[in-house]
Amino acid sequence: MNASMERRRMSAIESGAFVDRVLMLTVATLLGIGLVMVASASISLAERDYGGPLYFFWRQLGAIAVGCLLGVLAFRMPLDFWRQHSQWLVIGAFALMLSVLVPGLGRTVNGSTRWLNVAGMNIVQVSEPARLLILLYMAGYAVRHNQALRTTTQGFLRPLAVSGAGCLMLLAQPDFGAALMLMVVTLSVLFVAGARLRDFFACGAVVVCLGAIVALAAPYRVVRLTSFLNPWGDPYNTGFQLTQSLIAIGTGEWTGLGLGGSVQKLFYLPEAHTDFVFAVIAEEFGLVGAVLLVALFGVLAWRAFMIAREAAVQERWFAAAFAFGFASWQAAQVFVNLGVNMGILPTKGLTLPLVSYGRSSIVVTLVGIALLLRVDFENRFGEGATRRRPLAQWRGA
Repeated sequence: MNASMERRRMSAIESGAFVDRVLMLTVATLLGIGLVMVASASISLAERDYGGPLYFFWRQLGAIAVGCLLGVLAFRMPLDFWRQHSQWLVIGAFALMLSVLVPGLGRTVNGSTRWLNVAGMNIVQVSEPARLLILLYMAGYAVRHNQALRTTTQGFLRPLAVSGAGCLMLLAQPDFGAALMLMVVTLSVLFVAGARLRDFFACGAVVVCLGAIVALAAPYRVVRLTSFLNPWGDPYNTGFQLTQSLIAIGTGEWTGLGLGGSVQKLFYLPEAHTDFVFAVIAEEFGLVGAVLLVALFGVLAWRAFMIAREAAVQERWFAAAFAFGFASWQAAQVFVNLGVNMGILPTKGLTLPLVSYGRSSIVVTLVGIALLLRVDFENRFGEGATRRRPLAQWRGA
């Protein structure tokens, strides 16, 4: 059986069929769109402040190269390696989040201390790799303590305590959006791992209440929460960013103004190449382009969830928990970013995965996708790949 599996593996590698081609093509398309739109959305800002129209394009391209390199290294590591070392990974995550709170190591940008600063350079936005490391830890916990997680409140609360501590550290930066995504990752893994629904919904209610308290505790968050409900009430102050985004989206109509034709990116729409790149896409390519972009993200989420499901069918629980958590993370972040751009949700500092400018985000996302591809690879060619059993284990069906 092992010899047969190895022959299948080598044949797949030689033919290039050892990865999910639909997922790879979707990711490559989104990266290409992102590079083009980062260049388009930032060209005026880059020319004015950085001495070259393609300043952000080249930096984004460099981040993609680094992400691909690290992704290749991550893909070559068996998933069992990450499972065995998951407890050390969470220690690394907390060390990263603590580092930016140390004077001299953390750098403050726009009122938030989120960047690790070494030798005068912003090395990494620590919330991004920390989130991936905590996701791997949560997947490992779900395997090690699955019985306790499914049957006791204590087993459910332990990982929540870890995630809650991480959220507090992120809020200290402050980074409310990153804390929100960390909680989404945690709850999604606990859900698929079979946590009792009563524990899950009770915790969800507590998280919502605490989130509301945290949001209302800071004046700037209150302003964000109220201004998005009626941005036109103060279009030149608290509602400025959202009104400019809505103008951009509305101007695009059906087919847009054409690549490079956006007016709002010309010093009107703040953060046009980062958090609000979707508004520029809608302005330049219209409803048609926006729908196609959303469809691509739909394909990405679909393939990720299918990979997670296949891992669960094979009883590869660590792989299933990681893949489901990563898919939920990406889907939630896309939803929040698009919701912010369209005025459905309050403003959050979250990038549009694979598209927005953000070097830490793009590198970590590509590493996460590489690990997802590793899950798919081991689904087909790894240990237990020939087993097929119905999904009924973790949700207690």
